[in-house]
Amino acid sequence: MRDVSIIGIGQTRVGEHWDVSLRHLALEALLAAVVDAGVEQLDMLLVGNMLSGELTGQEHLGALIADFTGLRGIEAFKIEAACGSGAAAARLGYITVAGGMADVVLVVGVEKMTDRTGAETTAALAMASDGDYEAMHGLSFVSLNALLMRRYMHEFNVTHEAFAPFTINAHRNAANNPYAMFPFPVSREAFERAQMIADPINLLDSSPICDGAAAIVLCPTELASAL
Repeated sequence: MRDVSIIGIGQTRVGEHWDVSLRHLALEALLAAVVDAGVEQLDMLLVGNMLSGELTGQEHLGALIADFTGLRGIEAFKIEAACGSGAAAARLGYITVAGGMADVVLVVGVEKMTDRTGAETTAALAMASDGDYEAMHGLSFVSLNALLMRRYMHEFNVTHEAFAPFTINAHRNAANNPYAMFPFPVSREAFERAQMIADPINLLDSSPICDGAAAIVLCPTELASAL
């Protein structure tokens, strides 16, 4: 197994990109990563995505984005693992380079979620749950997470306020991030006053519906200095 280095990164702003398509979001992030890496030849493209088929009517993203961005003649695949799709694509990219199957791998995670109604997006997200035993009974992902949080609070005897540091820390990190959707801090008081979404999950426990993309370029560490 070879050591692997990240030699390039790229990202779009996370938000509601009404006038930008899924393929253009991927293009912006991957071009930035390729320029940052300073590479001219890529061996493989891995696209992490969960919802393209349901929300944009487009599957086969590996080939689509490779063709659209001019990366013809390379292997290209879509990787789906629900909310972990981007991380799964990055892991497979790492395994590919570490195992010697490719030298330079481009990984991009992209989602386009805001062009559909809230009900449609909620239904699409529910497809990552068990269709027979959860989704068919009308359980959304936020309601499933509410059940899990309630059980956790019971098992470990903690209050909802104990979850506030997760939100506070996330917004502290976002405050100076030009790519963040909500680049401002929040207080514990704001967390405790937030509107309830699915008891005990409130608005500030919840992740937003949004559009965006991020990309990395991977290569063997031994080659990184030469590229």
